[in-house]
Amino acid sequence: MGSALKLTLLAAVISGCTMMPTYQQPVSPVAAAWPAGTAYPAQDAQGRPAAEVAWRDYFADERLKQLIALALENNRDLRVAALNIDKARAQYRIERAALLPSVAALASQNAQRSADNLSVGGQGGVSRQYGVHLGVAAWEVDLFGRVRSLSEGALQTYLGVEETRASIQISLVAEVANAYLTLMADQERLALARQTLSSQQRSLALSESRVKAGVAAGLDLYQAYTTVETARADAAAYTAQVAQDQNALARLAGAAVPGDLLPPAGLAGVTALLDVGAGLPSDLLYRRPDVLAAERTLQASNANIGAARAAFFPRITLTGQAGTASSSLSGLFDSGSGAWSFAPSISLPIFNGGANRANLEVAKVGRDIGVAQYEKTIQVAFREVADALARRGTVDERLAAQQQLVAASDKSYRIYEARYKNGADTFQNALIAQRALYAAQQGLISVRLAEQASRVTLYKVLGGGWQVRDGAPVPAQG
Repeated sequence: MGSALKLTLLAAVISGCTMMPTYQQPVSPVAAAWPAGTAYPAQDAQGRPAAEVAWRDYFADERLKQLIALALENNRDLRVAALNIDKARAQYRIERAALLPSVAALASQNAQRSADNLSVGGQGGVSRQYGVHLGVAAWEVDLFGRVRSLSEGALQTYLGVEETRASIQISLVAEVANAYLTLMADQERLALARQTLSSQQRSLALSESRVKAGVAAGLDLYQAYTTVETARADAAAYTAQVAQDQNALARLAGAAVPGDLLPPAGLAGVTALLDVGAGLPSDLLYRRPDVLAAERTLQASNANIGAARAAFFPRITLTGQAGTASSSLSGLFDSGSGAWSFAPSISLPIFNGGANRANLEVAKVGRDIGVAQYEKTIQVAFREVADALARRGTVDERLAAQQQLVAASDKSYRIYEARYKNGADTFQNALIAQRALYAAQQGLISVRLAEQASRVTLYKVLGGGWQVRDGAPVPAQG
């Protein structure tokens, strides 16, 4: 038994090696710097990396912070992602357990009666055998690293699922913020539509009085009616849109949104307590959890190659047990009842129809697919950041231009309205100026929404808050 134990320990030491290819991180398939030009802002070297800025520090609106916290607690997509982590962790523990022998205790009784005509003296009888053993059944000595490769693959899958959850959390934070901003914008549009409706109703009353007095044509009255009904339709449409926005926010939050957490109309002061720096494209490899998840998947595929290669080599399994045996239950622990067995086995694949070679080919192709998916994830991340930088680089100019357009349209409308009231101009010109002002005001709301959303998007695509959980840095994973 001592020799068998030494053999087992030696095999366990040798089994530390694997046949996995040496993993090498693929070369990044994107440029070493972000695009430059008039569409892109100058990079602030002092800006903190977004991954190190917690969402509680980035967003300024207290109601939004509470909504995000509510969503992180109740959102079902995030809950499923957390459960997937538990599942992957358990699967890894299953694969890792195969590295160690499975020891089981066994108590048995075997009773047998021999036939009379087969027994000496013509008298059959019942024989019994009792046993109590502690044994190892079919433990694979992982000489070529097959089990260890499978365990490594399960580990990388588990780590990848963790990073996928982080990616989902970042997306959820951004979705809640954008839904909150959209609701604010639509509430502002609704207020503008109602304000415009009230203004047009006053214009309609003025037109009616002027037509009755005979100082205006009947056409002015019908044109005034069209503006009133248009504003009424807009108010109804935005009323429905606000309700839909609230429903979307509740769905993201995973629970009913308390009334005191609903935003006011207006888009000021939601984000940008801190400026974040874009860094370099290579930073995305370590600051975007979706990129890290893709790399974990690639590493799991690399481990599968090791398991497939090991299948070409002999597989050694050990089965053994030690205990006591006796023909009577009371004699199980008497002197001389000790018993043991040791049954090593080795199997060498000779012919299996090319299955092992095909499995190896599948594993290699799977790795190549993993490389392509990893590179694609990096390219998508690069494009998302570049697009976000382009939006941030131009939105301030758009906002300034739109504000000037609103101011000019407002002056134009007031002049035409005054001229119409004084009988110096037609109602048609005043109506055109009013429509231009209304469109410019709606456009200003849209640009303000785009300006705030661009901050949220940039924070998201740079991996915002990934390396911070509840205010504390996340330990680096190997």
